[in-house]
Amino acid sequence: MSKLYIVPTPIGNLQDITERALEVLRTVDIVLAEDTRVTGNLLKHYGIDKKLFAHHQNNEHNSVAGVIEMLTGGKSVALASDAGTPGISDPGFLLVRESVRNNIDVEVLPGATAFVPALILSGLPCDRFVFEGFLPVKKGRMTRINDLSDEKRTLIFYESPHRIIKTLEQLADSFGQDRPASLTREISKLHEETIRGTLFSIAEHFRQNDPRGEMVLVVGGNPATGSVSRLSSTP
Repeated sequence: MSKLYIVPTPIGNLQDITERALEVLRTVDIVLAEDTRVTGNLLKHYGIDKKLFAHHQNNEHNSVAGVIEMLTGGKSVALASDAGTPGISDPGFLLVRESVRNNIDVEVLPGATAFVPALILSGLPCDRFVFEGFLPVKKGRMTRINDLSDEKRTLIFYESPHRIIKTLEQLADSFGQDRPASLTREISKLHEETIRGTLFSIAEHFRQNDPRGEMVLVVGGNPATGSVSRLSSTP
């Protein structure tokens, strides 16, 4: 039956995948993968033999039409990203939008995503929060940061290890060095680590320790516009 499935995949520990996700991956006609090598290894681990097609940020605008054609032709399609839930700082939005426009049934499976455990681990208020994903790399970067400086809700960012010190320094310049923050890296992997403190203290930690792994940065809201919890530094 024609349907698009959005399938979350583990962000670290392969056991985090759900039985339902595995069943979908076994039974669909086509699996779209952000990186066919990564998804191929996941399928191989669970003994699933399925032909994979690439669907990533560099080709999604061109590949969407072909996928829609397959779906309208009666095929069932699963979309998986390298790790986590497609559409959350990963390809997925364009395909879901076009499926909805073409009256194609879309089913999103619940599952792994990095920002939820990082938010809860932070010890910062998690009743109201803003997920920002990745900041712009160049154009509009400081404008976005400055626009967020007065936000009273807890802020969540994704960041790569080679940009994390710069990001912490820029946030500290705009938000204040003492703004409480927490950084969790390598979630559900062997070397998972959470560092709590301030924007300044976490930046200092990574000046002394080589940043490694995928990172989620959680920053307290502006204390002048909303209450935030102060965290003790526990590197």
